[in-house]
Amino acid sequence: MQAIAGPFLLYLGDKTNPLDIKTSRGLALFRPGECVGELSLGGGLSLGLPQMDPAQAAAAGARTLVLGIATSGGRLEETMIATILAALDAGLDVASGLHQHLADDPRIRERAAATGGRLIDIRIAAKGLAVGNGKPRAGNRLLTVGTDCAVGKMFTSLHLTQALNAKGMSARFRATGQTGVMIAGEGVVIDSVIADFISGAAEALSPAREDEVWDVIEGQGSLFNPSFAGVSLGLLHGAQPRALVLCHDPSRPHMRGLPHFPVPDLKACLEENLRCARLTSPDVAAVGVSINGSQMAPDEVANLCARIEDDLGLPCVDPVITGMEPIVERIAQLP
Repeated sequence: MQAIAGPFLLYLGDKTNPLDIKTSRGLALFRPGECVGELSLGGGLSLGLPQMDPAQAAAAGARTLVLGIATSGGRLEETMIATILAALDAGLDVASGLHQHLADDPRIRERAAATGGRLIDIRIAAKGLAVGNGKPRAGNRLLTVGTDCAVGKMFTSLHLTQALNAKGMSARFRATGQTGVMIAGEGVVIDSVIADFISGAAEALSPAREDEVWDVIEGQGSLFNPSFAGVSLGLLHGAQPRALVLCHDPSRPHMRGLPHFPVPDLKACLEENLRCARLTSPDVAAVGVSINGSQMAPDEVANLCARIEDDLGLPCVDPVITGMEPIVERIAQLP
């Protein structure tokens, strides 16, 4: 993957669902010093950054327009094209985490060639990946898993990495999604990997190590989501985790985009993830639950965490509201 040059202009478009601007939001939260402005269209969401067009952003020091949104099918939308061309004309690079690559559109390809601007696609499979082999390997690895997709696995992984380091337990974030890769500057976008190589990609992302450093691996999808269970299982086997953290959005009435599929029971979901992980990591342990309480009042979060702790016998946190300390303490107690 080409390095993305900061500072960034974050493209939000006309999106009204907060989940659709997850990439831009992640950069604004975890690389705030490199986000000089946002570009939203009429009626769209805002991250509270200065509103800028590409020329204004370039004048303010931006070097890259980041298309930090999700679109239907991961395709470039026609409303994006004029902004991308204007960014190239302003001397900016353009970075995208969409499935459709920027150069697939001839207008973008030709304008980039004329201006010398770089087109950086995050969703490009790493070369030279091998299939997973499941051989036991040394090291401390933690994988975040979820009751559904987009429930906070990346946010939990990033906050947990920060909390472990603050506690003096060295940790590094291992990104497996386009947002995480943009934040970390490295990683493997696992949904760009051919299915046979998913577990091998996870093995390559978190190789054996003999020190005490924790590799905190960003999970994807959910074993209980029929659309994305395959990538979840591949990560479970390839990560060979010593520990799991279950992530959950309590405000969700059903699996995202699948109203005919209910959100699974937390205990059943955790037990299934542990069962599947034991294929390559027989001694794997659950160390906590992380909820996304952004749609709840603080006292509701506290009450829900207490109930989950009683039900599962594990610490339950909201990374933003309560912090990660209880889970860090549980990790420190692992044999």
